[in-house]
Amino acid sequence: MPSPFPGMDPFIEGRIWRDFHHELLSVIRETIAPRLVPRYVTRIEERVYVEYTPEEPEQLIIPDIAVAEMEREAAPVASSVATATAVVAAAVLRTLPVPERRREAFLTIRERADMAVITAIEVLSPTNKRARSDGRREYLRKRGNVLLSPAHLVEIDLLRGGERLPTREALPAGDYYALVCRRPQRPLVEVYSWTLRDFLPLIPIPLAEEDEDVILNLQEVFTQVYDRALYSYSLDYRAAIEPPLGEADAAWVQQVLAGPRPSA
Repeated sequence: MPSPFPGMDPFIEGRIWRDFHHELLSVIRETIAPRLVPRYVTRIEERVYVEYTPEEPEQLIIPDIAVAEMEREAAPVASSVATATAVVAAAVLRTLPVPERRREAFLTIRERADMAVITAIEVLSPTNKRARSDGRREYLRKRGNVLLSPAHLVEIDLLRGGERLPTREALPAGDYYALVCRRPQRPLVEVYSWTLRDFLPLIPIPLAEEDEDVILNLQEVFTQVYDRALYSYSLDYRAAIEPPLGEADAAWVQQVLAGPRPSA
């Protein structure tokens, strides 16, 4: 059964994002790969980094340990020597900042002859948008490396929550974004924006200068992911949406859910 929404499904972000992220990259690859042969090949690649849990207010946990005095029977000693006692120190528990190993997948288009990266395609994750997090710092570092390389960069942001990726000027209004940064045009970047109520757009994927862009139909890709993963059965449309919607969009979502579902 298709998604009840015309474009992005807002229930995915806070519920099944990791599964959706992997499936989306796979379908994007399947969609564009046949149009890239014989000059290019596509690869789903992975970066690994260590992330610490964002700082939270420290909580004091009092252990169930009392101060114990171990009184030993005093041996006969001279009256001028005090009786010795051993005291067990009281323990207070604290939480260590234990790192978590993160793995993030992304897609590259490479020249088949020498495997040079022509275009990097990123689908942003919540960790990339969490303020002051290791995941955001790692992503921005990697982003900077791509921007200093000969490769194009395409960033697809299907998350309403978190901090947007930095641009010198304010981004246009929207819930979702795609940024296409072509090597010859840097530092300029093409910004595509749309709202929760819109269909997902067509996004150009740049290749070598002498080759035409490959056009990626994000709506068709999303529909294929949704159907293939059977999200209509696994998503609970009675649950709260995370992050919360504004009043107008929340009312619109309820109206959509109350209406007839589109047929397959």
